[in-house]
Amino acid sequence: MQPKTAFQSKTVVTDLVLPSETNPINNLFGGELLARMDRAASIAARRHSRRIVVTASVNHVAFNRAIPLGSVVTVEAKVSRAFTSSMEVYLDVWIEDRESGECIKANEAIYTFVAVDETGRPIKVPELIPETDLEKERFDGALRRKQLSLVLAGKMKPQDATELKAIFE
Repeated sequence: MQPKTAFQSKTVVTDLVLPSETNPINNLFGGELLARMDRAASIAARRHSRRIVVTASVNHVAFNRAIPLGSVVTVEAKVSRAFTSSMEVYLDVWIEDRESGECIKANEAIYTFVAVDETGRPIKVPELIPETDLEKERFDGALRRKQLSLVLAGKMKPQDATELKAIFE
């Protein structure tokens, strides 16, 4: 199985915030944004694995900036690391300034997907080769995030989380 780059999974979804998608103060519902991110992330994971993928977890979401009615929103998703059958997908959410057209980072998230066969059983995915400095940073962080999740879920002993221990030594 040939390793792939993060760029090969890159998915960009751009859309407009409509009135039916906003809360009483005319900002995009958080759940609507989560759904948009889930769709973009699933496409990125599918592009990387070329398999059926299912959402395993939403590891992190930061709603740093409200997204007002009428905004042009772009969700960018890329696989940040591939494990045996799972893939971490990092998402950046941008909004365009109405006057200047400048893109401003509004939110970010990290989702995990698992590639499965037709019966729903996990299946091996290609390795990921990070290329840019940001991709390398996210790639390295993915193993720490995975180990932390496993420790918190009781699936890994803290003393076995070598990447986490290295931070504190």
